[in-house]
Amino acid sequence: MYWKEMLSAISKPDKDAKRYELSTDFKYTGLQEYPRPQMQRKSYINLNGQWDYRIISGKGAVVCSGPIEVPFSPEARLSGTECHTLLPEETLEYSKVFPIDEVKNSKRLLLHFGAVDQVAHVSLNGINLGIHEGGFTSFSFDITDYVVEGNNELKLKVRDYTDKVGYARGKQSLEPSGMWYSAQSGIWQTVWMEWVPEAYVSRILLTPDIDKKRLFIELKVSELKGQVKIDSSNPDLIKDYNIESIRDDELYVTVDLKEYKLWTPEDPQLYFINIEYGKDKFSTYFAMRHFGVGKDEQGIPRLTLNHKPYFMNGILDQGYYPESLMTPPSDDAMISDIETIKSLGFNMIRKHCKVEPMRWYFHCDRIGMIVWQDIVNGGTKYDMNMICNIPTVVRPFGNARDKNRLFLRFTGRNTEKSKAVWHIECKEIMEQLRNVPSLGQWCLFNEGWGQFDAKDCLKFARKFDDTRPIDSASGWFHEDCGDVLSEHVYFEDLKVKRTERPYVVSEYGGFSLKVGNHVTRDAVYGYKKYQHQKDLQDAFDEIFAKIKSLEAEGLSGAVYTQATDIEDELNGLITYDRKVQKLY
Repeated sequence: MYWKEMLSAISKPDKDAKRYELSTDFKYTGLQEYPRPQMQRKSYINLNGQWDYRIISGKGAVVCSGPIEVPFSPEARLSGTECHTLLPEETLEYSKVFPIDEVKNSKRLLLHFGAVDQVAHVSLNGINLGIHEGGFTSFSFDITDYVVEGNNELKLKVRDYTDKVGYARGKQSLEPSGMWYSAQSGIWQTVWMEWVPEAYVSRILLTPDIDKKRLFIELKVSELKGQVKIDSSNPDLIKDYNIESIRDDELYVTVDLKEYKLWTPEDPQLYFINIEYGKDKFSTYFAMRHFGVGKDEQGIPRLTLNHKPYFMNGILDQGYYPESLMTPPSDDAMISDIETIKSLGFNMIRKHCKVEPMRWYFHCDRIGMIVWQDIVNGGTKYDMNMICNIPTVVRPFGNARDKNRLFLRFTGRNTEKSKAVWHIECKEIMEQLRNVPSLGQWCLFNEGWGQFDAKDCLKFARKFDDTRPIDSASGWFHEDCGDVLSEHVYFEDLKVKRTERPYVVSEYGGFSLKVGNHVTRDAVYGYKKYQHQKDLQDAFDEIFAKIKSLEAEGLSGAVYTQATDIEDELNGLITYDRKVQKLY
């Protein structure tokens, strides 16, 4: 039965299965909310809405063109296009005309992109602004010297190579089926602008210290030309603050706190403060909490929250929607997903193969949901038999250090260029998300996808965040490093392995159930398939009880696969359209 299930699960899915159109009930309202909650200014100009686009073939012919609703990719129905899939040899061009009533003296105008997949060349009024590589991180340009009063024309040229070059791509595939999903391209998160003074804060780093009752703030500034002022509407929060040092273009501020509560999923207390740097003013927030590793009273290694053992009961979540792919259709959609997951008894989400819009993390912070964040996988094509299917079945091959060199030849990271790409994208992701209070653990590599030199990559990652545990390799190919021993267990009996590191099962379950017409195709992908809801419920209850029993034996965390169905993958506890919850 073991081998039968395994072979069925990894068999090649039916690519010609009948397709259906599916949508959630979330109403698209323009995604007008401020996209960066931890650095929020009042001078906010949202550029979402109707743009113009065209796709140019490799031979220069226009493949398609017309209006497009930003920030939805042309492959997504909410974009309003014909849903053309951008090919690696094609170029996606955008244009947007926007008005500027007044070019303000002694002010700078910043243009921000939440994410553009994968390589974006940006120009304004015919002047090249620059290039950004990588489809999952935000980037900005100072456009002050190029804007004019009246109409301005913003243009982008985008190339998306998917798995041809090595950039992060997550689960996107030009031939989606099984556990690989529809590829998308171009602008897929909010585009916006803001006015700032000449001397402004360009980046903030917030580090809570619950032992010293302090908040450390690093402010990266455009120029050293202003005094720092910090205040809060809560008179019992701030005791005092001081600029400890100034180095180059950074100010290091220590904030001593009076009274506060520690953040936990059960009591997710956030504190909002206002920061002024000269004429620059913005609001931000933080939480007092600490994620780490330690030992319990029996000497068992554990993951900890606020220096106490804390079992992280998680679920895998990849953030796809049938009408909009990786772009949440609304703020309410993000909130609903997180709240539903919490109502099912989970206190942690493993955000898998994706970086969400910053508002998603804000909602996790305030709702009380710990996040384990993947560094999004990339590299060129993977040999799935060698790095996934065989290690799943013959686990010693995946775990034995002397076998790793053989398997890691097939991970899609064999060139120095692709390795350099990983370092750049890892740094950008960690710097973008480091301030998120609910982020409790990083995952550098998943199941060997794009994996290489895990020990060196772990050292590299710690340069950008040494305040949280790091899972260097989730699944197998552990390379004997990282803060946890992290395994995927789908076809074996669940049990605890005693190690010198906290032991976590970072994926398990994968139970599939097709629910009526709440599917995109007549295809079912999953590790164990059920025909009836009661059978799924019984199986889930049994395995969930097993996980709880293993907590006492030393299990520190577990991640059920997964939150929602996605295209062929029907192993969600909720249907892809979010209309049916499969458990009672």
